[in-house]
Amino acid sequence: MRAREAALQDQLRSRHRLAKFLLRHGRRPKQPLRAWTQTHLDWIRTLLTAEQGALRSTLEDYLAEVDHQAQRIQRLETALDQAIEQAPPSLQEVVHALQALRGVRKMTAITVVAEVGQLSRFPKARQIMSYSGAVPREHSSGQSTRRGAITKTGNAHLRRVLIEAAWCQRYAPTLSRTLRLRQQGLSPQVIELATKARHRLSARFRRLMARGKPRQQVATAIARELLGFIWAIGVLVERSASANSKAA
Repeated sequence: MRAREAALQDQLRSRHRLAKFLLRHGRRPKQPLRAWTQTHLDWIRTLLTAEQGALRSTLEDYLAEVDHQAQRIQRLETALDQAIEQAPPSLQEVVHALQALRGVRKMTAITVVAEVGQLSRFPKARQIMSYSGAVPREHSSGQSTRRGAITKTGNAHLRRVLIEAAWCQRYAPTLSRTLRLRQQGLSPQVIELATKARHRLSARFRRLMARGKPRQQVATAIARELLGFIWAIGVLVERSASANSKAA
């Protein structure tokens, strides 16, 4: 997962270099194109025939690096799929169950499991929130208590994917077709927790925004609460898998 994260960062840098090269030389498509789609990349490749000398060599190099990073990410994601298939059944069940939450797709669920391990090793949700570093600082003296920005002393990889997932909660709590497919085969208890999370987090996101809170602070607060639901689902699935293995 961390190799994939590094590859994504390298891909972003290589895309920035290519985009700035095109901007410097005034290369723009005649019609607006969505950046980095296949159509956009095909348009960039057509520029190779128009360039000569050093400009052509530079464009070829930048484009080759963008293609290389895309292949690298695809290769790592294939390896991750194979790793999940070879993982213990209990871990596979947790990865599947976490995807019942809106904003938590396969790679996010794998990141959570890879970074945290067994979610049930945390007796309470507040402890895993502290582990992520998404809790506010606190300075207490006597009867005075002051809270500041988040500590950021926890797991940065976990915190990053949580905040990315939190942005999905700004929309109305509708059950999309994609989310419904991800919930197929899950227990009613998991689906109930996911439904509760979808409605609660969406309402809280909009309520905090209405109070004038900065968007980044709102997303961080929602990410912290989302982690609580992740913990609840993970503990539920892990305990159920443990009970089934003992019964068998």
